[in-house]
Amino acid sequence: MATNQKMSNQKVLSNVWKYAFCILVSLFVLFPVYMCVVGGFKTTGGLRSDPVGLPNPWEFKNYTDILTGQIGAFWRFLGNSLIIAALTVSLTLAVCIPAAFAIARIKFRLSNIVRAYFMAGLLFPLAVAMLPLYIQVRDMNLIDNVMGVVLPQIAFQIPMNILLLIGFFKAVPNELEDATKIDGYGPLGFLIVVVLPLSTPILATTAIIVLIASWNNFLLPMLVFSSETLYTLPLGVMSFQGQYSSSWSMILSYLTLTLIPAVILFVSAQKYIVAGLTGGAVKG
Repeated sequence: MATNQKMSNQKVLSNVWKYAFCILVSLFVLFPVYMCVVGGFKTTGGLRSDPVGLPNPWEFKNYTDILTGQIGAFWRFLGNSLIIAALTVSLTLAVCIPAAFAIARIKFRLSNIVRAYFMAGLLFPLAVAMLPLYIQVRDMNLIDNVMGVVLPQIAFQIPMNILLLIGFFKAVPNELEDATKIDGYGPLGFLIVVVLPLSTPILATTAIIVLIASWNNFLLPMLVFSSETLYTLPLGVMSFQGQYSSSWSMILSYLTLTLIPAVILFVSAQKYIVAGLTGGAVKG
């Protein structure tokens, strides 16, 4: 009896520590979001005098000016971001799906070497490649061109997403492949008819990962675009920065508006992301 009571107390104490840790991490993550959202409802003077407290009074002019286009070009930047993100996601999946399927399901001599090559790509950050990447983009006449951002983003997203897809494709039972062969399908038919419908969670996961990476990319568009008409949402924040001063309340309002689409998309696709990352077996 005493042993059971002791184990119960230890379990309760363990749960308390877990919840306390989760609450601490949540506060650490949400506090900057709170500062960003609330700061957008303040004037510049109010932000300097009381950066943490609630606005008094609440100023909605920052948001209305941005949304109505009186300051900046929010909707144009949003459209540019959507175009670049859509191209990046669709082309990345078009490249990664057949490559991952070939490595996972088709036996050839260099499959392990090819997989190791993609794993090595995870160790190569974008910042290291800025100078040679700029030279390559310039030589391809892609400066101030949407594809000058899309193609490098695809290249740097390929390694991780191929590795994610390989693990999921390998988990598809061999019996399903044998059944499709009996029905007269080859490897391509097996991929289209069986593998892709079963892989909805991992495809949604890779799409969201690529989309969020493209949506938040600041360094690459800044390197490629010199014309403000091509700016994406992250670059649009420079519209509120002058040579000698910055309108921080407007910047916080703008950042809040840029967060909303990404948060909505991430929350709506959360179940697919969890299923894709925790999957690895197909039940049937």
